[in-house]
Amino acid sequence: MTEKVSWKPGTMIYPLPAIMVSCGENADEYNILTVSWCGTICTNPAMCYISVRPERHSYPIIKRTGEFVLNLTNEALAFATDWCGVRSGQDYNKFKEMKLTPIAGEKVKAPLIAESPLSIECKVREIIPLGSHDMFIAEVVNVQADPQYIDPETGTFDLEKAKLIAYNHGHYYSLGKEIGKFGWSVKKKKQP
Repeated sequence: MTEKVSWKPGTMIYPLPAIMVSCGENADEYNILTVSWCGTICTNPAMCYISVRPERHSYPIIKRTGEFVLNLTNEALAFATDWCGVRSGQDYNKFKEMKLTPIAGEKVKAPLIAESPLSIECKVREIIPLGSHDMFIAEVVNVQADPQYIDPETGTFDLEKAKLIAYNHGHYYSLGKEIGKFGWSVKKKKQP
């Protein structure tokens, strides 16, 4: 039997999405925050969360407006994703610095990032203080996808074509090839 090594408690659930969160009600306050502490929490209604440190520049903007947009990132956005995570919107106009294009949301005032393959418009329902981060629980009110990543035959979003990236313990990675789909382990094999 192989023994495991014990470590102190920590956040080791990897890989995680590398998401650029856009926020702000007008062009003067638009900002981008890179997060990995985010995810889906409910299907019906569609809900997600992001966890943000209160000292981050975007925190009071999201708290006041009650809105944000999750912008999925891909290999083409990897540099901007990292840069927007290590620079403060207090010191930089991140859209301008990274040559990203803010576009209007359909259901929120927060901007979408035009270069993102998929943008998820969210309205905050609840903020839960947890310690180092506060969790913003939000309802998904709209999703906008770049048409170049929509499979014309199925109408689905082509994750492989989008070349999404993930964050893994301080490093960014491109996602690999598909190894199966939901339910493949129990699917009955066709009889000859």
